[in-house]
Amino acid sequence: MPSNRITELFNIEYPIIQAGMIWASGWKLASAVSNAGGLGIIGAGSMYPEVLREHIQKCKKATSKPFGVNVPMLYPDLEQIMEIIKEEKVEIVFTSAGNPKVWTKHLQEHGIKVVHVVSSVKFALKSQEAGVDAVVAEGFEAGGHNGRDETTTFTLIPMVKEQISIPLIAAGGIATGRGMLAAMILGADAVQVGSRFVATPEASSHRNFKEMVVNAKEGDTILTLKELAPVRLLKNKFYEDIRELYTKTPSKEELIDLLGRARAKKGMFEGDLEEGELEIGQISGLINDIKPAAQIVEEMLNEFETAKKEVAEL
Repeated sequence: MPSNRITELFNIEYPIIQAGMIWASGWKLASAVSNAGGLGIIGAGSMYPEVLREHIQKCKKATSKPFGVNVPMLYPDLEQIMEIIKEEKVEIVFTSAGNPKVWTKHLQEHGIKVVHVVSSVKFALKSQEAGVDAVVAEGFEAGGHNGRDETTTFTLIPMVKEQISIPLIAAGGIATGRGMLAAMILGADAVQVGSRFVATPEASSHRNFKEMVVNAKEGDTILTLKELAPVRLLKNKFYEDIRELYTKTPSKEELIDLLGRARAKKGMFEGDLEEGELEIGQISGLINDIKPAAQIVEEMLNEFETAKKEVAEL
């Protein structure tokens, strides 16, 4: 595969980036994807600062290739997390859920490449203005925290591409080589893949959750809790409780009370499939097995090349 703006920016072989997902993206998954030629990312969102440091150090030992850290900016301990990233000389940071102006220049002054995750053209332009090195444009098919506008990946990518000049990474609903080719034809320089990498032995999420992802069918996920922070999750007892509460036109406080604390940890990390928050994308309906991250990268690349030939023959 020829190099492009993203592979050159990150010094990686293939334009496949593993999303930094909470409770799934520890050092084992990140190093496995990086070793396979993509860009592995440690998800700092579910880690205390010192836990993050440990994951960065273990990742460095497990791979000599580039890897990054994803930092959701709505989390506490943000300054401490950024300090650890600088101390450990992490070269790539993906920021999300916040204003890219706050940290971009500071991180770049320390030699760190910065990518911001957006869900709209408006925020892509704000990110470019803030000086980020690239953006991830994430459609509403994606799992976890999401945009309020419900713009799909296929709509979002060409609209963002039309407006920005910096490298563009497509995310949301991409788990195959065909999906990767489609996103790149629409203008993306690379793809960010989340849900597919949850169903791997290297993902730190609970086996129960991985198996539920594999068994998920089309229509088994829903975007909800928009009054707090929109999140796509699998339908389970917790979701049914949310739905029942919505029939009573709840206040924001009542929704916060139902959500409680550590609901995502309970589901995705501890394996409570009833009471846990199980964040995953719509593409889970196309994920049918648990397999090593390196195999996923290889299969995506092979399918990408096959599909490219088929398109050329159209």
